[in-house]
Amino acid sequence: MDNRYVVMDLETTGHSPANGDKIIEVGIVVIEGDVISDEFSTFLNPDMSIPPFITNLTGITDRDVEHAPFFQNKASDITALLSSSWLVAHNVTFDSGFLNEELANHGFSCLQNPIIDTVELSRILYPEAPSYKLAQLAAYLDIGHDDPHRALMDAYVTAELFLALKNKLQSLPYETIAHLFELEKGLHSDLYQLLDWQKQKRMFSIHEDKAIEINRGLAIKKQTNVKQEAMHPDMSFGFFLDGIYETGGSMQQHMPHYEKRSGQRDMSETVYDAFQSHHHALIEAQTGTGKTLAYMLPAIYEAISQRKRLVISTYTTQLQSQLLDDEIPLIRHLVPFPFRIALLKGKQHYISLEKFAQSLVMDQGDNYDIILTKAMILIWLTETDTGDIDEIQLPSNGYLFFKKVSSAMEETTHRSSQEFTRSYYQRAHQKAQQADILITNHAFLCTDIVNKYQLLPAYNKAIIDEAHHLEETAAKHYGAALDYVSVQNILNQVGETSDHSWLGQLLKGRPELWDMFAAEYWDDMFIKAKHETDDVFRMLFQYVLDRRQKDKSLSDIGRVQYRFESENERSDKWTAITEMATRLTYYLRDLIHALSPLTQLKTFDSGEDDELNKHMDDIQMVIDKMEHLFLTAETGQEVKWIEIEAYGAKNAVYLYSEPVSMAPLLNNDFFQKKESIILTSATLTMKDSFNFMQQRLGLSTENVLTANIKSPFSYPSQVQLMIPNDFPDIKHGNPDDFVEAVSEAVISMAHITGGRMLVLFTSYDMLKKSYYLLKELLDVHEYMLIAQGISSGSRSRLKKNFQTFEKSILLGTSSFWEGVDIPGDDLSCVMIARLPFQPPNHPVYEAKSNHLKQEGRNPFVELALPDAVIRFKQGFGRLIRSAEDRGIVFVCDARIKKARYGHYFTASIPDVPVTYDSTQTIMEKADEWFRNHD
Repeated sequence: MDNRYVVMDLETTGHSPANGDKIIEVGIVVIEGDVISDEFSTFLNPDMSIPPFITNLTGITDRDVEHAPFFQNKASDITALLSSSWLVAHNVTFDSGFLNEELANHGFSCLQNPIIDTVELSRILYPEAPSYKLAQLAAYLDIGHDDPHRALMDAYVTAELFLALKNKLQSLPYETIAHLFELEKGLHSDLYQLLDWQKQKRMFSIHEDKAIEINRGLAIKKQTNVKQEAMHPDMSFGFFLDGIYETGGSMQQHMPHYEKRSGQRDMSETVYDAFQSHHHALIEAQTGTGKTLAYMLPAIYEAISQRKRLVISTYTTQLQSQLLDDEIPLIRHLVPFPFRIALLKGKQHYISLEKFAQSLVMDQGDNYDIILTKAMILIWLTETDTGDIDEIQLPSNGYLFFKKVSSAMEETTHRSSQEFTRSYYQRAHQKAQQADILITNHAFLCTDIVNKYQLLPAYNKAIIDEAHHLEETAAKHYGAALDYVSVQNILNQVGETSDHSWLGQLLKGRPELWDMFAAEYWDDMFIKAKHETDDVFRMLFQYVLDRRQKDKSLSDIGRVQYRFESENERSDKWTAITEMATRLTYYLRDLIHALSPLTQLKTFDSGEDDELNKHMDDIQMVIDKMEHLFLTAETGQEVKWIEIEAYGAKNAVYLYSEPVSMAPLLNNDFFQKKESIILTSATLTMKDSFNFMQQRLGLSTENVLTANIKSPFSYPSQVQLMIPNDFPDIKHGNPDDFVEAVSEAVISMAHITGGRMLVLFTSYDMLKKSYYLLKELLDVHEYMLIAQGISSGSRSRLKKNFQTFEKSILLGTSSFWEGVDIPGDDLSCVMIARLPFQPPNHPVYEAKSNHLKQEGRNPFVELALPDAVIRFKQGFGRLIRSAEDRGIVFVCDARIKKARYGHYFTASIPDVPVTYDSTQTIMEKADEWFRNHD
């Protein structure tokens, strides 16, 4: 058995043997001495019809299995092959579980083989892989996979994958193997013997890998400082652009299919002009412009020629990494001189080696996700240059664990120089200091703007990409957010003196601390603080429920929202809430006072000091936010609100505050302090006007350049905008009738497009109703119906599932209106259920609306309409992502034609043919249009 592995793959009629699903094909590959030595394959007759979905996935039909043997006829052959072997499979619990169920059903003994799951082992050994599905892993590792979802081919690919995993395991340093060995008992795979072999082989050998160094008992990739000097460009900016964009330029040399886009160069020149004149700029660059390259070229030229750092900010950390990994390598080929570039995020993104090393002492409370996360990080540390956790995909609970071992848990005030230089965050900060171009994200940029001390290295010029998100991101940073779970987590991390949390472990076996620490007093205050937290959040929950009973119009986005102004809340219950909030702040202050004497001790190591200071800071943060939300006099300059999960726990409460207007804050704290800020996005205008965006961001009109760069795509031939004139009136009619009409239109259009539809909703309630109605009306064997919030998985997972199945319909809300790129034939129709107006009773909208009214301005024209138009443009933009894309945008909301403001929507998107007619006529036209363009 020492070196015999049997790799198995099964094709089945469904996912659950308990529900009667059966095996229809078995594929087995035998590995002996790291060589494939045997194979076995057979169809099996399931004695039932194969569902169309399975036939579509595997290609196996009822005819294929009609004369195949039954499972009991082949069971002995299968178990004989598995004798004295490891059982290996991709998701082994599925295959072994199915096989054992069938064996038990037919009177055979169940398998007792040790198992190895190549999904689990791949997650550990290839933590940076983009996906752990077999086909994607095969592509990632250059393993041929010509016939997916057929048992023998999948078994062969899994065997090749397993051999690659074994080779990777053999290449790991002793320290990594030793730590994995300690974690093995918490994993699903039986890796004890494999790891023990590797451990014994390395125990007495000398570590010779020059790319690896040992730090705190961890094997990590050796960090090398590559000094790159920037070169002053000996050319004018125009000549610089000529050498890139024009005929014979570097774009043509490095991009064989490059077609010149005049708008791209226009944008580059506008950005440069703004830099030269020390102006700010608003640039709308429509889809297909190539805006990233367009703004990066002048940014690099400006930074190098002026010898001054320039900042690029993206909306998300994913876009930040995408820019660095995908765009910058190309740009280095295009630009004729070297430049230094760095990426910087918040401390919570970087791992602390000190904290992680401490965490590797096996904690009996660790669940599977945490053990898997620790194993993944051990391998990743031997490969990462940055220590940035966004490089890998952790399991969901792994991110909660990572918070405890991130650089955010470190204090840096008393670090030794060696510890300081080994910190991934400090290294990233050092690179940022030396960079010509610094890439960051809106959240970190806004943290820097709001903070009293500087987090980003000094800069005077910046480019804000996806700039339509700047206002909302900044508002969150100027505001406050607090919820029940986070407060209890902060307290639980400190814990009582007698439990296994931080404080109990700190005091354990240290009598000198017990002498100076009033343990009984601490435990009494700690319990009071926890009870008071529970009481105040429960009271807030009930308070909002009571308000909802009186005011049925309260905003509900899956949570009930209630806007409050402390001075106007006159009830006895509100008085009780403020008294409880005051009492809670007293208890929390007592906890800080009780911990304060420990800060004077000289016996703590730096790690213990860090954690003590961090816990005290966290408790103080809760005090500050509670006082701000409930105990500070109102200024009228901010909005405060409460959200509750009406059907959740009785303390599922979330508290928020934000400034009513960001314009003066951004103007004073950002735009007036910087020489030139470029704001760009595909959606910054309404009817070609930047006015509302300038007002919202606080940009004065005197020193702002504006440019609208049109798309190079041929929208009139690529897109049809279709609007039915016979849908029920949702505002004055029965909402269920409208949902029914939307669902019927989805089905009709799905038959025309073969699925490939993205349906966008403004309300999760409408999405949910539509989903369940479609489940009843659609042929679920023909179409794959995927719905945000109902189908399991993240946004990216739902998108991948949508693209995997040929006839898919994806229902989305909120985040699906933007940032979801589905190019090519995968998407042929975007259906918009309603124009995306913000609910008028949303707390932030309500407060901003009142603020505008007090100034004698029109909140619909200046707030509601621009927001809806921008959102609509984002939804519209999901359809066409390349010059080859084609499709229909179907808008169910006739207000786009009927209402006096409707033209703002149609005039804010590219000029496309519009059909406003009956649903039947529209479907006929759509069918004809697709057939004529196939």
